[in-house]
Amino acid sequence: MPVSPSSSAQAAREALAARLRDLRLDAGLNGRDLAARAGWSTAKASRIENAKTPPSDADIKAWCRACLAEDQTADLIAANRTADSMYVEWRRKQRTGLRRLQESAVPLFERTRHFRVYCSNVVPGLIQTDAYARALLSAITEFRNIPNDVEQAVEARMARSHVIREGDHRFALIIEEDVLYYGFGDAEVMAGQLGYLLAVMSLPSVSLGVIPRAAPRRMWPIETFMVFDDQRAAVELLSADVTVTVPSEVVLYVRAFKELAKMAVHGPQARALITEAINSLG
Repeated sequence: MPVSPSSSAQAAREALAARLRDLRLDAGLNGRDLAARAGWSTAKASRIENAKTPPSDADIKAWCRACLAEDQTADLIAANRTADSMYVEWRRKQRTGLRRLQESAVPLFERTRHFRVYCSNVVPGLIQTDAYARALLSAITEFRNIPNDVEQAVEARMARSHVIREGDHRFALIIEEDVLYYGFGDAEVMAGQLGYLLAVMSLPSVSLGVIPRAAPRRMWPIETFMVFDDQRAAVELLSADVTVTVPSEVVLYVRAFKELAKMAVHGPQARALITEAINSLG
């Protein structure tokens, strides 16, 4: 498998190679010793350790076994498998517009049972109204200068959100209070969106928390992310979509979500904050 031309993917390869090198050093082995234990040529061990040749799953298992570090195998295999796909520029994912991107997430959404979602900048896509989604996706389309298929993209986003009301799914969503005031669309659009938040809070599958502006911070506001069944996290940067599947890194996002959730208010207190935002629209 060739090394990705993406500098970020290559950086991930190099980070993996560094972890393998650390395992070898911690085991007190030189390159020749490790190669002998794994049944390889010294050249192969060197190419893997210097990120010249991406290792296979079997190579990683052999490396960990040689270093008596088999407890590291699962993490390293996950890191290896996702090095090329972990960082994908939005311009690559959105080059044909936004509809296909919405549709591509449907299988993941349908098989996920437990969603954890944190948003510091917009209402989570799963609980957007069509008018709010239209305003947001229009802004994204204009900013990124991509083909305009906003209407089709909105339809696709609304369709994939059926998981909120159908199937065996649970949703824990946390937003910052400022999200209630960031105006996408006019006052009518925002009133409709905020009213919908009040409605979805009554769904038995949904837990919606709001972090008040004045809440003592245990965790700083960070980038928007979603965790799917503790197996995968999707992180949204301005330039790229980052997919995290390395177990130890997914755990970090789960931990961050728990810290953010501790600062959030739910139930009547959250409803009061949303209602206050609606009243501010005049």
